[in-house]
Amino acid sequence: MRFENALPCAAAVSFAALLAACAASPVAIAPEVPQSLRVPDRLTVSHELPATGVQIYECVASKVDPTRFEWVFKAPEAELFDTAGHRVGKHYGGPTWEANDGSKVVGAVKASDDGPDSTAIPWLLLVAKSTSGPGAFSRIQSIQRINTVGGKAPAGGCTEAQAGKEARVPYKATYYFYVPSP
Repeated sequence: MRFENALPCAAAVSFAALLAACAASPVAIAPEVPQSLRVPDRLTVSHELPATGVQIYECVASKVDPTRFEWVFKAPEAELFDTAGHRVGKHYGGPTWEANDGSKVVGAVKASDDGPDSTAIPWLLLVAKSTSGPGAFSRIQSIQRINTVGGKAPAGGCTEAQAGKEARVPYKATYYFYVPSP
């Protein structure tokens, strides 16, 4: 191989690799959501991650009437997937999202909307309270939970005999993660 041909050949290979990477990882587009769940225009979608898991509730005495018992939300427990179906992280109490690379974001609820399915948990807009570790979630500033299925507390409440017991209710959702626009 002659040196004068090496650079154009390497550039062509790099360009082909770049094109393949772009084709393999489509850029997510911000979803249509109610006004209350919209993120500021200065943010852009970095990840669209479907989730499957459970919403965990605990049977406790009511704060209003200690003789009555009710299911109270305790924490989520879910696996996060990319749009190709590969597991890329997990979601748990905090609420916390943790990528396989170890980066994490902890959120705080800013707004809620019942969403179109009355049998599902609400749609949410969250803001990042903190991030840690270098990686996929290190720059996250906002998170939306939409397209929810299931996850609501068991209907009919609970009894004193169930006090301290947990109910693990299956749910699905799509989480959109936002970073500052370039």
